[in-house]
Amino acid sequence: MNKTKRKIFETSMKLFAEKGYDATSIEEITATVGVAKGTLYYHFSSKEEIFNFLIEEGVKLLQNSIDIKTEKLDNYIDKIKAIVLIEIKIVNKYEDFITILLSQFYGKEARNQMCQKYVYEYIDKIEKIVEEGMEAGQIKKGDAKAIASEIYALIASTLVYKMKNQKEIEVIKLYKEFENTVIKGIKVKE
Repeated sequence: MNKTKRKIFETSMKLFAEKGYDATSIEEITATVGVAKGTLYYHFSSKEEIFNFLIEEGVKLLQNSIDIKTEKLDNYIDKIKAIVLIEIKIVNKYEDFITILLSQFYGKEARNQMCQKYVYEYIDKIEKIVEEGMEAGQIKKGDAKAIASEIYALIASTLVYKMKNQKEIEVIKLYKEFENTVIKGIKVKE
């Protein structure tokens, strides 16, 4: 991605997170970036295209991180731990992206449905790991969909925690809290 496209991308992400998608105009994006509308339209055909690109890139980063970390692990509890740690790190580093994804999840418009599609695909990925962990006897038997949704929901929990405390997250400290409650809750007693 070239420098101008990256600046448009990052500025749009910040504005969408701060003001919301609907309240952010193309004029505001171009004024903040310091480029003409023509330059913006050279890189993106519309505000909707900027939004779609932003969500696709963010979700791709999250899913690739999960794939890379979990494929090396044999133990399913370790896979869940890796997912939880990545989620905390993603919220800490990409708070604006997570804010947009969560704020646009609800509704019936095309962008809401796109966010729902990506979130559901991500939850399905977690659900598969949970189901395999149950079959291997490492994760307690239960509703894999509910457990996967709960693990995904740690993204929202982390964002709320960060916003409430108004400071950077101590990643390992928060991870240990989640490990002590969520992960120990699904682990088969040895």
